Amino acid sequence: MTALQLNAELLRELSIIAEDEGLMKKALKALKRITAKKQAMDETEYIMSSSAMVDILRKGDEEIKDGKGKVVTLDEIWK
Repeated sequence: MTALQLNAELLRELSIIAEDEGLMKKALKALKRITAKKQAMDETEYIMSSSAMVDILRKGDEEIKDGKGKVVTLDEIWK
């Protein structure tokens, strides 16, 4: 199926439940979950495509494993 066909099928299915607010909320919630997973996968792929970033993450994991990690609050990060 092409993207255009998939889009048409999605819209057709949504039109069936369009008048039922409860079902539309469930559909929206499911789509948001799928979108969040896709964004997380894209971010992970982007980070892992950089050997420098992979090295930074690996060093950070080693530091935490060796007890050298430091707990910080969100406020401290954004200062």
